[in-house]
Amino acid sequence: MVRAEAYDGTWNVVFATQRGNCSSNNSVPFTVTGTRVSSAGGGKVTGGIGPGGNVSVRISVSASVASGSGRLAGNSGAGRWSGIITGDKCSGSWQATRS
Repeated sequence: MVRAEAYDGTWNVVFATQRGNCSSNNSVPFTVTGTRVSSAGGGKVTGGIGPGGNVSVRISVSASVASGSGRLAGNSGAGRWSGIITGDKCSGSWQATRS
């Protein structure tokens, strides 16, 4: 079992839209500290990560809100997201890399 602290650091997360009329790619930096996920700049980010790398987050920027879940492993991660982005319902995938 990997400890939650193994994921500490700043992660750059790129969100790819696969459904809906939203920007095709958006990037948001996250900070992981222990079991908490927070913003490293660019909106409000809340969430958590388990010792196995399973992560769930909620992001709000102005009138846009999205939720995502997935898994981190080593210095990368991936998952799915969905939300309301500037009034449009969108969803897609995300990829993360630790800097």
